Amino acid sequence: MRLVDSHCHLNAEPFAHDAAEVLAAAELAGLERILVPGWDVASCGRALALAERLPQILVAVGVHPHAAAEVDDGGWAQIVAMAADPTVAAIGETGLDFDRMWSPADAQLANLRRNLALALATGKPAILHCRSKVGERDAQDALLAEMRAAGFGGEAGRDAFGSRPPAILHSVSGPVDYVEAALVLGCAVSVSGLAFRRGEEATAQAVRKVAAERLLVETDAPYLSPPGAPRRRNEPRYVETTARWVAEQRGEHPDALGAALVAAFDATFRRAG
Repeated sequence: MRLVDSHCHLNAEPFAHDAAEVLAAAELAGLERILVPGWDVASCGRALALAERLPQILVAVGVHPHAAAEVDDGGWAQIVAMAADPTVAAIGETGLDFDRMWSPADAQLANLRRNLALALATGKPAILHCRSKVGERDAQDALLAEMRAAGFGGEAGRDAFGSRPPAILHSVSGPVDYVEAALVLGCAVSVSGLAFRRGEEATAQAVRKVAAERLLVETDAPYLSPPGAPRRRNEPRYVETTARWVAEQRGEHPDALGAALVAAFDATFRRAG
């Protein structure tokens, strides 16, 4: 089965000493494409350094909602400069997290707005983390409102991205109508091992509604291990478990889904030059 990992933190500390070996093992398992996102200035720099050594890697740069209150204007200027690198194919990981609230809501919103603006300015899609507390959906609703206000789904988004997805719902979580609304805005949807957890049953229904050209899978490694993967360090090779689950939910042959995943990745993330 052909595989992609649209969101893998090979720049995280658990991979500090063996990222190349982890990537090689994943390629033996069928992985053909990988995107490594940062979450703050330092992690974005590490992602770019990996891309210099490992040409298979594409990068995303941005500020995660957890770090929203920590990255000052000088740090943001560094992110903007990094976004011009030809290996940078997306902006993020950014978004909203009203579950853990490691940064205040107002800081998260301000951070999201400047990440969305950078995505529009560069024509590189935004990678969106979105979590609400169990049983709530305030982060999802706020995220959709901010995207619409920024011009996603409208003329500004069409000018910046053309027919490409303007954003990706990373490790998708939330009610089905949230996913449907994001699809109306043109978003792609990426499924992770989170889909196997209790309380995330809506994902099975949501993945059946996503057109093949808007569907991706990911590990979010070293986090969100699917069944059978080590809980302490998920790796990109374990994306196969999630991909086969997605194929089952959609009633598709794994090989057909795999080919579609590679095509969707290539249509969404592009290396400059």
